[in-house]
Amino acid sequence: MADDIVERVRASISADGSGRTARDIAATISRMITAGDLPAGERLPTVRELARRLGISPTTVSEAWRALANAGAIDARGRRGTFVIDSPRPRGPRRYRRVTEGPGHFALDLSTGTPDPALLPELGPVLARVARQTLTTSYLDDPVVPALDEALRAQWPFPPEALTVVDGAMDALDRVTSVAVRLGDRVLVENPCFPPLLDLLEQVGAEPIGLAMDDQGVRPEALRAGLERRPVALYLQPRAQNPCGVSLTPARAKRLAGLLRATDVVVIEDDHAGDIAASELVSVGRWLPDRTVHIRSFSKSHGPDLRLAAVGGAGEVIAAAANRRLLGPGWSSRVLQYVLVEMLDDPATVDIVERARTTYAERRKRMVDALDGRGVDSVGADGINLWVDVRDEQSALLTLASRGVGAAPGTPFLVNGGGGDHLRLTVGLVDDGFAELADLVALAASGPASWSRGL
Repeated sequence: MADDIVERVRASISADGSGRTARDIAATISRMITAGDLPAGERLPTVRELARRLGISPTTVSEAWRALANAGAIDARGRRGTFVIDSPRPRGPRRYRRVTEGPGHFALDLSTGTPDPALLPELGPVLARVARQTLTTSYLDDPVVPALDEALRAQWPFPPEALTVVDGAMDALDRVTSVAVRLGDRVLVENPCFPPLLDLLEQVGAEPIGLAMDDQGVRPEALRAGLERRPVALYLQPRAQNPCGVSLTPARAKRLAGLLRATDVVVIEDDHAGDIAASELVSVGRWLPDRTVHIRSFSKSHGPDLRLAAVGGAGEVIAAAANRRLLGPGWSSRVLQYVLVEMLDDPATVDIVERARTTYAERRKRMVDALDGRGVDSVGADGINLWVDVRDEQSALLTLASRGVGAAPGTPFLVNGGGGDHLRLTVGLVDDGFAELADLVALAASGPASWSRGL
């Protein structure tokens, strides 16, 4: 069978040498598995053997094997070898589950990353007004209602070549990723990063490369080094980055755009915080409009149940995603789109969102100041989450849980698992008792010794 594998891969290599990349080799093996030519349990050639017989770099084969393993098609068992898995299994969102699957009910659950329901606008009056209108009458109506299209374009951070609406920010990331990223591709992400995005990239078999950040966004030297790995995409959260609360500055965005200009990298921006972010919205699309896809969510500002996010920017990418969607749901509920239009134009709703933005900023500052006074370090200056340094992640989680407080572990947010111990706290949900909570977080952050003394 090893000879068959070598010959099939060799046959896929064109006379001009194309087909020799890690992605090409992974795709060839994947097709053999799907067709049943490589049955479950079949042992694959070693990296060095296949590289030698094909006359290619062992690094290339190793990358192909890693992509197939990430996609759940093969299983590397160390010295025993690498084997085809019994019916390639879809991988679940393991990082996301580590964040959300806590030990149970908490008196104060700061693990969620969700907005405070008390600060969301009332949907009832808006729904009543929208219900009196004539809404969708045909499957052939435009996917985006004209009034919403106009409102979105008026506030977009750069003139978008195309614009559509989908069912929330993760739906947008999923659809854009399916167009821009293929099995074995390298992509650049912030480190730490939003766990569901890392789960999504694992599902498609991409290799994420984490980029270090400072208080202005991704560090230019980190991006420069990352570009040497020949990535196809860069994922950014331009403001209120989850989990760190860092927002991209205009100067930093311009510098990143300068580094990206000579490449073909697609920039995918997830403005997940939307109107509750206190920072100015800065987009790399201002300098690279034809290669930037900007996603704007309304879940945290106007209501998670709206399930709406706008996607605008690079026309080719958005058109491809929209066309593929025609074979699925087709469009996002136009009824909900009309509700959003009404909310964006309603003075009472605008005031409520403005108050929420101010309230979140005040809560965050009070918590940061309280922790700082107790020697607990955190980063960032925006959003509803706080990224806190702790001496030992697990003991910090247990300390908080024993006092009825839930927190998200930091490990699932880290691209390569390293980078110290942290917790993510959704401090946007805290409306009182800042000093008492800061005392508890300081106790948790100090490490295992304090935890054992505190029980």
